Amino acid sequence: MEKIRDAILSGDLSAVGGLDVPDHYRAVTVHADEVEMFAGLPTPDKDPRKSLHVEDVATPELGPGEALVAVMASAINYNTVWTSIFEPLDTFGFLRRYGKTSELAKRHDLPYHVVGSDLAGVVLRTGPGVGAWKPGDEVVAHCLSVELEHPDGHNDTMLDPEQRIWGFETNFGGLAELALVKSNQLMPKPAHLTWEEAASPGLVNSTAYRQLVSSNGAAMKQGDTVLIWGASGGLGSYATQFALNGGATPVCVVSSPAKAEICRRMGAELIIDRSAEDYKFWSDENTQNPREWKRLGAKIRELTGGEDPDIVFEHPGRETFGASVYVTKRGGTIVTCASTSGFMHQYDNRYLWMHLKRIVGSHFANYREASEANRLIAKGKIHPTLSKVYPMEETGQAAYDVHRNAHQGKVGVLCLAPSEGLGVRDEEMRAKHINAINNFRGV
Repeated sequence: MEKIRDAILSGDLSAVGGLDVPDHYRAVTVHADEVEMFAGLPTPDKDPRKSLHVEDVATPELGPGEALVAVMASAINYNTVWTSIFEPLDTFGFLRRYGKTSELAKRHDLPYHVVGSDLAGVVLRTGPGVGAWKPGDEVVAHCLSVELEHPDGHNDTMLDPEQRIWGFETNFGGLAELALVKSNQLMPKPAHLTWEEAASPGLVNSTAYRQLVSSNGAAMKQGDTVLIWGASGGLGSYATQFALNGGATPVCVVSSPAKAEICRRMGAELIIDRSAEDYKFWSDENTQNPREWKRLGAKIRELTGGEDPDIVFEHPGRETFGASVYVTKRGGTIVTCASTSGFMHQYDNRYLWMHLKRIVGSHFANYREASEANRLIAKGKIHPTLSKVYPMEETGQAAYDVHRNAHQGKVGVLCLAPSEGLGVRDEEMRAKHINAINNFRGV
């Protein structure tokens, strides 16, 4: 691994394909024999620092249509938190089911799971049938792993019955020195970004693009008013940028003055600090409070000059969903994914059915959508929201930060990269966008 890293750091990328692939590499894992370690504990008390391990694992066999990537940097997503606390269920069930689908897929069914759904790095090897990528290519990866052996996936690959999220529902993820991906997960690394910056947008940027911009999601248009929950977070920060870049007006919901300031740095003007407003959408565990929905709606109209949101960008789920359905404009769209506050949503259907609103489910992105989202990063239209970076040995702490919401934007992890700030190829473009690139740093 040292020879591979040194070749990449020296810029001698043409030499990478001639270097030996090691039999083992360091990776961040969870263990199948520890899935009950948090049994009986409340979710907030489950600690990723206890379940995530950094250890040597065997290098997997490279199959047709696949690539082995030397990972310079990765990032934390909420799916890594879920994996680390074994909620809502442990990921070894995903690996067992995948392992039964083919002889090649059996590689993924192991007593350990290499996690992580983001990466920036360099192609080390390609398998049979790969023509679009070669060793030495600098890449980022999106996290859609799809087999495409069924007709259902050929109009939209997210509808393929064998669609999985790499590093969550498959093994050999990106929080490691090496990663195994399908070649159709690869995209060019934006040349003006460092390794850790380039690694951070992948999952959330693509997810926000499909959810908000794509015709498969809310199909946002110029002039739309978009209510964005968690607008300074990993997902919401990209939704805010897409709204601003696409001629829409974001109404950013945040939970502190510091988060409100981040939204202002991105260019947003209409901001609701829900902690200052002290919304109580639930009177108790089983009863919602419609008066609080109305109070939120009145605040939105106050900010927008009387307009309701054309689109509500939903991802908190249970806590906010009733309010989201209520405040959406007649004929508007609630587009939803993730449900970080709970998967069982409740809402008053009168406000959906009688006002002709739509609820659209959205999950990650297909290759075209991920590529378009990455292209906008590469063109400097959308920027990374990286706030903090950890070494791979401290991935547990990085996941703990995300679990406890003690972070802003995205939290990065250095893998083969020995320090931050490496990997920039276009200094001129970087200088042009440096303030936007650094909007979240140190927050």
